[in-house]
Amino acid sequence: MEPEAQAVHIDDVVPVEVAPGIVRRRLTATEGARGWLIDFAPGTQWPDVDVHEGEERYYVLSGEVIEGETRYGAGTYVVFAAGSRHQPRTETGASMLGINLLTN
Repeated sequence: MEPEAQAVHIDDVVPVEVAPGIVRRRLTATEGARGWLIDFAPGTQWPDVDVHEGEERYYVLSGEVIEGETRYGAGTYVVFAAGSRHQPRTETGASMLGINLLTN
């Protein structure tokens, strides 16, 4: 029996502006997780402190994401524990692919 899969091409996902210069595409979600792709223009910051009920993970596809004083360049995989908080920003611009693990 073949596994059931849900697939979407990123170009078919409508981008939504979260804040000036920050665009998010929400990817297919399940009961356990949701995915997203976010593009940051140079010099932008996530509009609010992001608080996590469950784990959040992201992979920096391009550019550089700054979390506090730590810089994550392209190719970096970042994991935030449940209960953590952060407010990503960038000087160069960045794209990240992320997953939020959902709590029940």
